[in-house]
Amino acid sequence: MLKQHLQFKLSQKLSPQQIQLMKLIQLPTQAFEQRLKQELEENPALESGKAESETDDAFDDNYDDSADSETISAEEINIDDYLSDDEIPDYRTQTSNYSPDDDEKSIPYAAGTSFNQYLLNQLNTIYLDDEEWAIAEFLVGSVDESGYIRRPLTDIMDDLAFTQNIYVEEDKIESVLKTVQELDPPGVAARSLGECLIIQLKRKEKTPEVELAISILEKSFDQFTKKHYSKLTQKHHVNEEELKDAISEIEKLNPKPGGSYAGNNRIIEHIVPDFSIKIVEGELELTLNGRNAPELHVSRDYNNMLEGYKNSKEKSKSQKDTVLFIKQKLDAAKWFIDAIKQRQQTLFITMSTIMNYQKEYFLSGDERKLRPMILKDIADQIHMDVSTVSRVANSKYVDTPYGTKLIKEYFSESMKNEQGEDVSTKEIKKILETVIGEEEKKKPLTDDKLAKILKERGYPIARRTVAKYREQLGISVARLRKQI
Repeated sequence: MLKQHLQFKLSQKLSPQQIQLMKLIQLPTQAFEQRLKQELEENPALESGKAESETDDAFDDNYDDSADSETISAEEINIDDYLSDDEIPDYRTQTSNYSPDDDEKSIPYAAGTSFNQYLLNQLNTIYLDDEEWAIAEFLVGSVDESGYIRRPLTDIMDDLAFTQNIYVEEDKIESVLKTVQELDPPGVAARSLGECLIIQLKRKEKTPEVELAISILEKSFDQFTKKHYSKLTQKHHVNEEELKDAISEIEKLNPKPGGSYAGNNRIIEHIVPDFSIKIVEGELELTLNGRNAPELHVSRDYNNMLEGYKNSKEKSKSQKDTVLFIKQKLDAAKWFIDAIKQRQQTLFITMSTIMNYQKEYFLSGDERKLRPMILKDIADQIHMDVSTVSRVANSKYVDTPYGTKLIKEYFSESMKNEQGEDVSTKEIKKILETVIGEEEKKKPLTDDKLAKILKERGYPIARRTVAKYREQLGISVARLRKQI
């Protein structure tokens, strides 16, 4: 037998407007400008810039938008709600924080030919027969952005046969490759790091240091990369001073020759700070980038059409459909203007709270004064959800007297020191970085010794934690930090 019963369930769902608002908050300045441009193109009821009249484009915030846009009749639309001229809407009011010309909006581009074209232009100065030219051109096309040829010559030989109808032996390709490796920048078209460095060394004047460096890379590359200096001195029959001079020659070389070529025709993207913090008479001053505060208003033409409908005595079906379309566009325009205002408020309140929370750091620039701060700390103060703070922190930049930084860099976990006080993990990382920077390079400190030093300074943390922080700082293990 079929049983029927009632069940009450409480659920919370985000409306499409709320989802769009969250997306707007997450956008950095440049992406926000693109989103604004898109909305202006799609909604003819929305216009940017100052309106011709302060009152013609104002509309009341208290209109009823609960009716179904598909079934509502024109008689049910209160046109006066959209034509109110009692006051200037608050979204038109700008504060001293915003200025439309605060920042340069253009993005510069790097001019010039591509890296591969640069290499081909050099080939034109070298005498090659038709077959050699075709092979050399194919090899240049196989050079990646770092300047290396990563594919085996056997694969290149097969590709030449299948795509270029050129049947040659691997020795022939190797011979042409030597010619390509004579091109600039030095080290280009190498197949490995060792070969890249050797090519560069062979272009240098033949001094004892250079000759030794070439010998080390050719015969002891693995021991060199692992910094087994004692084995190198024994194998090559040199003392530490001679080895040090040879290693110094190697350290001057460029491991990525392609990276030094500036004419690779890529966009140079500038980071546009979303906020600016300045110190004025000993106090912090926060401003929001003016490009986040556009002037928007409802199209005057749309208001005139509504006014014409209001004054007309006979209202045809087409006029009613037109008014319904206009209402939908006005609804969208009103929501977008309100959403931008809410976005501005959310950004400013969140960053202002972060600034005040880290006031000692922003006044001094000393990273050791960064307080432990997690997303929930800020969310609790501004009475917003943690996800909202995360959207602001993860994608926004702030211009400070100490450089432009991603906001999320100011967040960190806390640890207890020996006094039981909460200290930021960033403070510990800064001390760790300083200790490693001052270590004796011939005998670099192991993670165990680093943990012991930190404990002596009042930060009792485990060796594995030291290793984790060291890796996050991009610092190698002790063996790889060793110098002669």
